[in-house]
Amino acid sequence: MAETIETMDVQKIMELLPHRFPFLLVDKVTQVIPGKELTAVKNITINEPFFQGHFPIKPVFPGVLIIEALAQATGLLSFATQNISASDGHSLFYLVGIDNARFKQPAGPGDQLILKIDLIKAKRSVWKFTGVAEVDGKAIASADLMCALTDVNN
Repeated sequence: MAETIETMDVQKIMELLPHRFPFLLVDKVTQVIPGKELTAVKNITINEPFFQGHFPIKPVFPGVLIIEALAQATGLLSFATQNISASDGHSLFYLVGIDNARFKQPAGPGDQLILKIDLIKAKRSVWKFTGVAEVDGKAIASADLMCALTDVNN
């Protein structure tokens, strides 16, 4: 695996991931070292549809969506490492495990989530990562995540 460092705009992200609005939760990738690590950004805005009910008095970005953003970032690192994409019509990385999820403080409109992913190991089609979501340089959530490469045509 080459030690190349790349960035990705939203167009490149949409080439790799199958997610689309309103469920695409990664706005850009600021750094990726295939086979090692990835740093990405999720800009949180008041226009997101779930803020109508979560919560009207004090908008809070749902913790489950922080985990989903981290999971999408693991998919981006996996696709970049394998040099494949969901747009090939048959390759997908499914989230298959979440361990040690912790939430330290809420995030809301105006915050920028910095998603930091480290690849721990890849064995056959199962990949294990650790992920941290930060706001203003402070960790607000973390989890260990696993994903599995699948061929959707089989």
